[in-house]
Amino acid sequence: MTIAVTGGTGFVGSRFIDTAVQAGQQVQALTRRPQDSRDCVQWVEGSLEDSDSLRRLVTGCTSLVHIAGVINARDPKDFERGNVDGTLAMLAAATAAGITRFVHVSSLAAREPKLSRYGASKARSEELVQRSGLDWAIVRPPAVYGPGDRETLELFRMAKLRVMLLPPHGRVSLIHVDDLSRLLLALAQSDEPSRVVLEPDDGRSGGWTHKELAKAIGAAVGKANLSLSMPGKMLRLGAVVDQLVRRERAKLSADRAAYFSHSDWAVSPELRPSPTLWQPQVDTEDGLRRTAEWYRQQRWL
Repeated sequence: MTIAVTGGTGFVGSRFIDTAVQAGQQVQALTRRPQDSRDCVQWVEGSLEDSDSLRRLVTGCTSLVHIAGVINARDPKDFERGNVDGTLAMLAAATAAGITRFVHVSSLAAREPKLSRYGASKARSEELVQRSGLDWAIVRPPAVYGPGDRETLELFRMAKLRVMLLPPHGRVSLIHVDDLSRLLLALAQSDEPSRVVLEPDDGRSGGWTHKELAKAIGAAVGKANLSLSMPGKMLRLGAVVDQLVRRERAKLSADRAAYFSHSDWAVSPELRPSPTLWQPQVDTEDGLRRTAEWYRQQRWL
């Protein structure tokens, strides 16, 4: 089996490639920049806008795992280009190459498309996949964490300072990047389940309240902390300040503030993958601790 992969140089994509190679799979992965050579991986230089590189990417492959996407953008049009146009280009390439199995990494944000431009673009990408005629599986990960992640790093840094500023009261599900990677590989290797939308997590019923998560991250860094829930208006103001101060390095945009302000980002129990297909293996408290240790080793924390 040879698996085509987009987003292979990102946080989730790079870990997925590691997981696939460790399982004995061959991978062809799209990259914008030259990469070091490695066994069982063929890098294909190009982009989602380059149809020739996409043709080379999928040639000889039996399935495609589409991980690439835009999660934060200063220009709203970038969500459309990265998440909608990019998905359409991959569907066209897969169809032309005769690939039938298409695994699409979406987001829980697609459940609430009116909340954010990001969520709206992910919802539209799902619609394209569902209408494609391919044998597809859509995965909506909740918050993904693990070594190498820069998105949740901000939470660990706040925990180290003993004060965590949180969104309004709500719940969130989590999944370790290794567990997510194993699910994506299982779906790429089989045509069952077919044409399904799945919402995987760490197995914690009802997810984590924001304060429970803050306490768990505090324990991971070895610091008791004060957690403060911010009203939505304060979160939006924080986005303005972050954009002014950190500019292109800003993590909190107005779009993300709207997304974070929603009270329920726990997975839907009825959309969890079947235990016969996949089950989470990483205990979250242990996973958070190991993630914090990795951050320390890299001097990120």
